[in-house]
Amino acid sequence: MTTEVTQPDAQEQSSFYDFKMVSLDGKEIDFSKYKGKKVLLVNTASECGFTPQYADLEELHEKYGDKVVVLGFPANNFGGQEPGSNKEIASFCQKNYGVEFQMFEKISVLGDDRHPLYTWLEQNSPNHDKPSWNFSKFLIDENGKVVAFYPSKVKPMDKELLAAIQK
Repeated sequence: MTTEVTQPDAQEQSSFYDFKMVSLDGKEIDFSKYKGKKVLLVNTASECGFTPQYADLEELHEKYGDKVVVLGFPANNFGGQEPGSNKEIASFCQKNYGVEFQMFEKISVLGDDRHPLYTWLEQNSPNHDKPSWNFSKFLIDENGKVVAFYPSKVKPMDKELLAAIQK
């Protein structure tokens, strides 16, 4: 059973910090807790060629957690590569990759049922980017501004991404 957190639509969200979402373990997370921190948002999937990036995301979380907060958003938008329930996703991430970074309930990141967060990210990213596949990444700065978008092929530990985090 999913816990529904009512969200205003993206037009009503003036800030990244206005969002509240439900974690994989059913707890409401208020994004205002991320004020003053860089945040990397990633749409994830368990059955994708990029799924091994979970290990890189966990490494990023462990090595650079003082510089960036990693948030994972399971989504089944690309090739049906995230078919599992929230419980199955949590088990998969922990068992296969030891994921400790914050994961959220499965959402849609594209289409008519896209979550307002991903509408907001597209509207506020420098080039109005949106995910074109699993493991696309948005970087938010310490002031809640979308400062970069990285496609799936850019790994979490790539120099380009690490340089942006360490600015």
